[in-house]
Amino acid sequence: MNQDTSKLLQFNLSGLGCWLPLLATALLLGSVGLGWVVNGFLILVGLVIIAPAIGWLGFRWWLKRNLVEDKCPVCSYEFTGFNKTDCSCPNCGEPLKVEQGHFNRLTPPGTIDVEAVEVSVQLLED
Repeated sequence: MNQDTSKLLQFNLSGLGCWLPLLATALLLGSVGLGWVVNGFLILVGLVIIAPAIGWLGFRWWLKRNLVEDKCPVCSYEFTGFNKTDCSCPNCGEPLKVEQGHFNRLTPPGTIDVEAVEVSVQLLED
């Protein structure tokens, strides 16, 4: 006689024991007229599950819009900064402003930017 046939016909109802009282309570509250309590609880559970996912997607969208990766206009060191903020280059220390996805130098009022040109020196003999 095969002894394994009894194991095939057995059902595993160990996980149902936790859910059965909850289901019975929900049905009892619904039949008494307090279904709004059950609905409110289910909505609350749904919000607890969905809110972190929506928050994560919103944070990624905000970060994609506001995080800028560019090169320093002085030393060409590439780093990241937040859009519409002031920062300084971690390599050369130049104060920079992040505007429209690029780093721009912050120059104090009255400062004139000039480009130096190298001039070769010739000795004149008398």
